[in-house]
Amino acid sequence: MLGYTNRKGPPEGLARMARHVRSSKIETRTQRLKLAVDSAPYFARIGRGLAIGYRRNQTAGTWIVRAADGKGGNWTRSFATADDFEEADGDQVLDFWGAQDRARQLARGKGDTDDGTKPVTIAQALDRYAADLKARGGLVYNAERVRFHLSPPLLARPVSLLTVRELRRWRDSLVAKGMAPATVNRTRAAFAAALELAATQDPTRITNRESWRVGLKALPNADRSRDVVMPDETIRRLVIAAYEESHELGLLVEVLAVTGTRISQAARLTVAALQGDRSDARLLMPCSRKGRGQKVERRPVPISAGLAMLLKQAAAGRPAGAPLLVKPDGSAWNTQRSEHRVPFMRAVKRAGVDSDTRTYTFRHSSIVRQLLAGTPIRVVAHAHDTSTAMLEKTYSRFIGDHADVLMRRALLDVARPALDNVRPLHGKK
Repeated sequence: MLGYTNRKGPPEGLARMARHVRSSKIETRTQRLKLAVDSAPYFARIGRGLAIGYRRNQTAGTWIVRAADGKGGNWTRSFATADDFEEADGDQVLDFWGAQDRARQLARGKGDTDDGTKPVTIAQALDRYAADLKARGGLVYNAERVRFHLSPPLLARPVSLLTVRELRRWRDSLVAKGMAPATVNRTRAAFAAALELAATQDPTRITNRESWRVGLKALPNADRSRDVVMPDETIRRLVIAAYEESHELGLLVEVLAVTGTRISQAARLTVAALQGDRSDARLLMPCSRKGRGQKVERRPVPISAGLAMLLKQAAAGRPAGAPLLVKPDGSAWNTQRSEHRVPFMRAVKRAGVDSDTRTYTFRHSSIVRQLLAGTPIRVVAHAHDTSTAMLEKTYSRFIGDHADVLMRRALLDVARPALDNVRPLHGKK
């Protein structure tokens, strides 16, 4: 594309293209350079729901497109440098006529997959985040968790236009729906990660990182452990009730109760992960898909001899790669769809346990049981696939109780005996 700077109208070669609009303020470089330097663009309407804008800078100005999103809003973005001080090259530097053509292309979505010229929407950012999670072996459900709570208009919103106010309003709406603060924090963290990835991939156009760093800030005190630690006898009663629902549900619940693992990890156990013939039976538990950095693929977790025997019976005759824990129909548990939830809640009701009880309660109970038994916190963290910092942060109250017991054993008592217990030595006065 050639430059057409300072002509009185569009060139003849463009007569066959879309009709070009005239603008007395921004049509030529001479007219543009008379404008005051201002961060607010000068816009000229070039079509229905479409306008081209020019931002006057200290140096060469910037071309901007503003287009309706079809949902009552619009998106804007800068896309090229104006030919204020150099000739248009049809790519990075455009004159008024070339900028109109490029603006129409962007509004129609041309070039979206090849050169990334159209603004990335939240929906696209989540797609890219899901692909990144899959490539890194992460939990793809984290992207879908966010998508489930976003409205269609918000999904269509360009990432570069997000504001602190609308993101804060979205986060707070989760609280208003009754979502637990810890769950809100997990959801908003995944959302922020998706937006951060989008900004990293397109740093020149997505410059509003502060919007989600402030708007999606974590809720305070959400990681405090709830008082849902069950006594061992209650756990035994709940495991029995789960077996009464089905043998398969009973095995799943007993594994959770004994190991304190996350249900997402237990569901990924394979037959090969069972080491039940050892004198110290154990499971090679898959690592969680939480956190960052390189993680150990599997870690040994001890189990009781009774549970090992039941698991060996369930695994008999099945291939090593088959799931160890299955549903009554023989297929693997899909924890992302919470297939265990309905039968588990029936078991909760059958056992007469608090209706707020969830499978994660077994994890809380296991961690607290180990801490109060004197197991070193580093060992507890390793067995439960977490960090000592997270245990200290989440279970500080229980750690404090445990430390009190240990310190009391070695406490020095310097109290003096009562006077009526003092007897003089024989021969002394």
